[in-house]
Amino acid sequence: MQEHPLKTIMDADPELFNLTEITRTTALGEGSIPLKYKLLIAMALDAAAGAADGVKVLAMQAMAEGVTKEEIMEALRVTQYVAGVGSVYVAARGLQDVL
Repeated sequence: MQEHPLKTIMDADPELFNLTEITRTTALGEGSIPLKYKLLIAMALDAAAGAADGVKVLAMQAMAEGVTKEEIMEALRVTQYVAGVGSVYVAARGLQDVL
């Protein structure tokens, strides 16, 4: 089983970790936008920010929620339009073993 990515924070500062968990559950909780689309948005933001590992994890979570390969690629088209071609290179690294 993979270790939680924030385990270091969890151990060093449980209060900070708790704050991040509250934010995550608020952002990804039930609302007007279905979870699968929230995960696509987060994946696109990670691609734009240069976080290939985040792209990978979020794409896998989105696919578990029913997102298709085509939807992932379409989200990346929007990301490339807004954030530039660098985001496509980041996404390619993150999606290497996913798609």
